[in-house]
Amino acid sequence: MDELRRQLREAAEAHRPDRARMLARVERAMTPRRPGPPDRHAGASASWLRITGATAAVTGLLVAGGYAVASATRDERPTHSVAPPPPARTPAPPATGADRAEDAYLRADGLVDPHSNRYWAQSNVRVKTRQPLTALTVELSVTQTGGVADTGSWRSLPAGDFTVSVREENGALVFRWSLKAGRTVPAGQHVFAGQYNHAEGGRDAGGDTFSASATARTNGEKATLHGDFTSTDAYG
Repeated sequence: MDELRRQLREAAEAHRPDRARMLARVERAMTPRRPGPPDRHAGASASWLRITGATAAVTGLLVAGGYAVASATRDERPTHSVAPPPPARTPAPPATGADRAEDAYLRADGLVDPHSNRYWAQSNVRVKTRQPLTALTVELSVTQTGGVADTGSWRSLPAGDFTVSVREENGALVFRWSLKAGRTVPAGQHVFAGQYNHAEGGRDAGGDTFSASATARTNGEKATLHGDFTSTDAYG
């Protein structure tokens, strides 16, 4: 197939129309015939037909030549595709939170994760400590508003440093993270997240709560705090 294309291209490029012969044919077609009595209308009609035929022949040759070149080279031209613009992203809904709880060197807040949806949600407890800790317990209580069921949990600190449990208590699903003996929590902000299914639709987090208790490594000072979530339909 490549050899055939090469031969067609060479033949098309080698073709050079004989313009002199074409013009001579046109000129002969415009010259009226001598024999016979003059007939203005017939001669004009015949001449016009001859001119039209010659012009069509010239046009046909030019078009045929151009088509041959295009056919021989068309498959060898690189094609460029234009990628469609990326679809516009839908921004995630804003997270919902409560007033910050604070005690001594420890503070925290509760937020419904913005990636939650009409069937599933994640509630985050963000704990910030200005002191390294030798003890830390965090609890997240998710009120049973219908269909609330545990689907997992995680924390930003090493998994091996904590004991994790989930229980149902007083009409709520309670997640609990407890620092193991001999482990420490560095100063900084840390996240504890509980995940759960719920009944279809927007879920009101107004009845959810969290708590945290800690012991500072430097002087043994203890801190305890409690907080809740804003009552809002954040992802309905």
